[in-house]
Amino acid sequence: MSRRWLQQFHLGVECIHGVCLGLCFGLSFWGIKVSGAEGVMDAIASLVQGSAAPELPRFTVELAPPDLSPWLAGNTGVRGFTSFAAPRSGPHVLILALIHGNELGGAIVLDAMLRSKLRPTRGRLTLGFANLDAFARFDAENPIASRFIDEDMNRVWDRATLDGPRRSRELDRAREIRPIIDTVDWVLDLHSMLWPSDPLLLCGEGARSKALALAIGTPGLVVADGGHAGGRRLIDYPRFTAATGDAASVLVEAGQHWRTPTVEQMQASVTALLHHAGMLDAGPDIKMTPPPPRFAEVTRVITATTGRFAFVRPFRGGEVIPARGTLLAHDGSAEIRTPYDDCLMVMPSHRTGRGHTAVRLARFS
Repeated sequence: MSRRWLQQFHLGVECIHGVCLGLCFGLSFWGIKVSGAEGVMDAIASLVQGSAAPELPRFTVELAPPDLSPWLAGNTGVRGFTSFAAPRSGPHVLILALIHGNELGGAIVLDAMLRSKLRPTRGRLTLGFANLDAFARFDAENPIASRFIDEDMNRVWDRATLDGPRRSRELDRAREIRPIIDTVDWVLDLHSMLWPSDPLLLCGEGARSKALALAIGTPGLVVADGGHAGGRRLIDYPRFTAATGDAASVLVEAGQHWRTPTVEQMQASVTALLHHAGMLDAGPDIKMTPPPPRFAEVTRVITATTGRFAFVRPFRGGEVIPARGTLLAHDGSAEIRTPYDDCLMVMPSHRTGRGHTAVRLARFS
């Protein structure tokens, strides 16, 4: 093999490398994140198909962000967290809002509770606003932008990440909140959804969290799942999933962002939890009891492996697909089909990037 041939070979490799770097730079300039050769090819294909950076529809914002300034100081030593103890013993319950800074419903519910001067009749009740920095950036003209500042705060709740050296606004805030999380018995984490979906309670994989979700009972669908490939949620925090212990955490996805019915569902879930904890004075007897919630377990999390993931139609969260083998989506050249009859679609995302959860498929039990 001649020296001249080797020189030409290395020159060719350097040219290809330079082209790839140029493509990555150019694609990132247009807001398209790529990783490796496959990522470059996905992004190029998406550009050719005109789908690399699809515009989201314009969402109606019915809600106004509440003024949280009276509650920022709190009384726990953690900004935005206020706690009330009753004379009688009982569980320590945490109601948490704004893990995502643009999910206004939870902030509205907690603001109303604080203004009403609600106090528990037993135990301890803590009300907390998590991502206050992102919330402060909320803009109704671009309501999606303030979900977080540096990273999703609901993907950092594993010990390796929390104890590690990495820094971000959300991770620093999670570390600040963590001492309170380590003292509570029950957590209700208030969330809403971008895409149309029936409300549901997510309980993760812990048996105690499942029992708590079923006891809350509203909304009437409880889903157990293992979370996301991108990181651990608060309900996945080891304190709530360990084989031993009493702590439990539940996440309510109460409906679409920025809608009034979503706030009403959050209020209903909070009231049900407080009644279950014995923290509210008994109200009038209710002769009609609601049916027990349905329970489903996620068997498959569909994560987009290309930048060309697309559903065959706009599925709604909570929709049940009757037949096994029904085509749901294409992920590049791969087909995504239902693995069994009566397959529950859990929170399908209609704008899914490579490496992100597109939908979870669940079976009723």
